[in-house]
Amino acid sequence: MDIGVFIPIGNNGWLISKSSPQYMPTFELNKAVVQKAEEHGLDFVLSMIKLKGFGGETEFWDHCLESFTLMAGLAAVTERIKLYASTPILALPPAIVARMAVTVDSIAPGRFGVNIVTGWAPGEYAQMGLWPGDGHFGNRYARAVEYVTVMKELWSEGVSDFKGAFYEMDDCVLSPRPENGHIDIVAAGQSATGMRFAAEHADYNFVLGSGVNTPRALSDTTTALVDAARSTGRDVGALSLFMVIADETDEAARAKWMDYHDNADLAALAYMAGETAADATDDESATARTISLPEGAVNFNMGTLVGSYETVAKMLDEIAEVSGVKGVMLVFDDFLEGVESFGTRIQPLMRSRSGRSAQTP
Repeated sequence: MDIGVFIPIGNNGWLISKSSPQYMPTFELNKAVVQKAEEHGLDFVLSMIKLKGFGGETEFWDHCLESFTLMAGLAAVTERIKLYASTPILALPPAIVARMAVTVDSIAPGRFGVNIVTGWAPGEYAQMGLWPGDGHFGNRYARAVEYVTVMKELWSEGVSDFKGAFYEMDDCVLSPRPENGHIDIVAAGQSATGMRFAAEHADYNFVLGSGVNTPRALSDTTTALVDAARSTGRDVGALSLFMVIADETDEAARAKWMDYHDNADLAALAYMAGETAADATDDESATARTISLPEGAVNFNMGTLVGSYETVAKMLDEIAEVSGVKGVMLVFDDFLEGVESFGTRIQPLMRSRSGRSAQTP
């Protein structure tokens, strides 16, 4: 099973809490995290894109770097690990992103991929005059299909004359192209429409775990992805997302987690809930709905593994046994400490990572 890190491109990572580690996103922090991940033999890292934060006492995600420029910098200071940048399709035209992707791929040949962000928070785009109206909630994946189609035509053929409802190319050209004519596409759809988009157009799809210490809770979602991919005849891998809160003992890790949970930044959570409620078309499985459920929104309701290093290793091995899972992307409360602990204390105990350890540059 591949292991990746959802790197801290926004302040405070993925804990909307007043007692969790508070820090700003910087290139130096992310470089240290990614180089440490590479040192310990991890397989990939991904950076999100967030254009407006949630505020609150912690100013959560009010301070964020830009994904492509960050990954270009990281491409130049790494040697093996795969790098994924995120594109906000409402803000960046597909032909520009196709060229940006080739540029980063030339820095890190064969190591770069693009994560498609359709956009579910109106406030992020309305501030720039880019929100197309609430109709976007219903047609955002139709837009994404056209977006990816244009990029793939440019990468494979070097030219696109695509004509669609959202994008029209007129002898649009791209050169140079990626060496093998392909750059991996990542999606993160949880709804039926999102799963269908991933099955038809992506190479990987992120699926959200849920609950605390319930590593197999994502099995229904991965099964849905596998079934959707089977109907297209394509091989689309599920990459699960989990937060790790680890310590020497189960009790110490649990106390840390409860402290974060009990000190949630309620004002920031309220802003997030308002944004996610804007889409009346989403079903209950959609990302925007699930991340803001009140019982666990302090960490976006992502699956959370809380325990000793040995306990966490066992739960990660359980995830590896879930049908359809090709990898897991991890977030930590403290990223530098977390990646180091994973590499030295957790990974050596995992059956699914047998033989994976620190890499020699």
